[in-house]
Amino acid sequence: MNARTLGIVAAVTLAALAAAIGLNHTRKPASELRSEPLVPGLKDEVNAITKLSVIGAGNAPLVVLERKDGGWVVANRDGYPADSGKLREFVLKLADATVLEPKTANADRYPAIGVEDVGAAGAKGVRVEIDGPKTPVRLIVGTFNGAGGGGTFVRRADEAQSFLASGTLTPEKNPTEWLSRDLADVPAAQIAEVTIDKAGKTLRVYKQDAAEENFRIADLPKGREASSPAAANPLASGLAGLRIDGARPASAAAAPESALKARYAAFDGRVVEVTAWQADGKHYAQFAASLDEARADAHAQATPAQPAPPADAANAVGQPAADAKQAAGDTAAAAAAPAPDRATRLAAVRTEVETLQRRFAGWTFEIPAHKYASFDKSIEDLLKPVDAKPAKK
Repeated sequence: MNARTLGIVAAVTLAALAAAIGLNHTRKPASELRSEPLVPGLKDEVNAITKLSVIGAGNAPLVVLERKDGGWVVANRDGYPADSGKLREFVLKLADATVLEPKTANADRYPAIGVEDVGAAGAKGVRVEIDGPKTPVRLIVGTFNGAGGGGTFVRRADEAQSFLASGTLTPEKNPTEWLSRDLADVPAAQIAEVTIDKAGKTLRVYKQDAAEENFRIADLPKGREASSPAAANPLASGLAGLRIDGARPASAAAAPESALKARYAAFDGRVVEVTAWQADGKHYAQFAASLDEARADAHAQATPAQPAPPADAANAVGQPAADAKQAAGDTAAAAAAPAPDRATRLAAVRTEVETLQRRFAGWTFEIPAHKYASFDKSIEDLLKPVDAKPAKK
């Protein structure tokens, strides 16, 4: 074999070896390919962030979140409070994301993975802008690599090179989904009385004591009876776990005269008044909170029952005897601790009312249909139907 032939064989061998090494590299799991952070330094400056924007096709601002004195708000939803937990979760995803592997740097191939400039009308991705850190973040987030084992295609807005980054980094594009959705949570067990005024008629249900199992129906019509002993109980759940679907300034969405009215009075003196109506297939409500001083004072004077240690604490399932003994001791110590005094309990309920007042003031809320249904009741809904008279022969 002459020198020329040996050179050709050597070149082919080296090429094959290089191809094999490259193929082996691409087959490595993503965990072995991770190297640098996608957004270096972001984790150390999370608390410095003042604004986060999600920009869509045609440079349209889809979501704008801003930090104000009172906390985070959704600027393009009239400044309604934002879900700060959801915001933090998304930012930490970006901060934790790492580059898995480089992808195309050819602008003609950007649309295939959704990392083209969002100024284009048909852009698939979004540009995420984060202000506040020393180095502002400008990141184009493309499509999720579902068929390739996970990760998200991204490109730093000032660079030609795109990457596959770890994690699901696509932000929510609907600004309503960034709203703080939890509005109120007054469990039915804490409600003493519910009054509903609808179409000129009044329905009132009540408990004389929190220990009662079922609500009573006031002013029961003569000869009529409740459809069941628990017929009125669902009315008390209107404020339990109440979450909104949207919010608008009350000045832009006023209640009509035909709106129904509901009033919830809790045993501890909290009072929530509701004005609710339907429009355009949606359900709306305005809320107002106040304190019944007389009821609050009476409730504050009652001494709350203290939990007693369980008799079989040392035999709790799955709990070591020593731990169970310690738990029993802790419970006994809690039971022996003095109950909050009247002033402390009054202060606590006043704080709860003030919190509700801040959440309610100046807003009309879109609420779920099942919550509206708990307000939209009349006494006939709770009674057995009237027996039809037999027809005359």
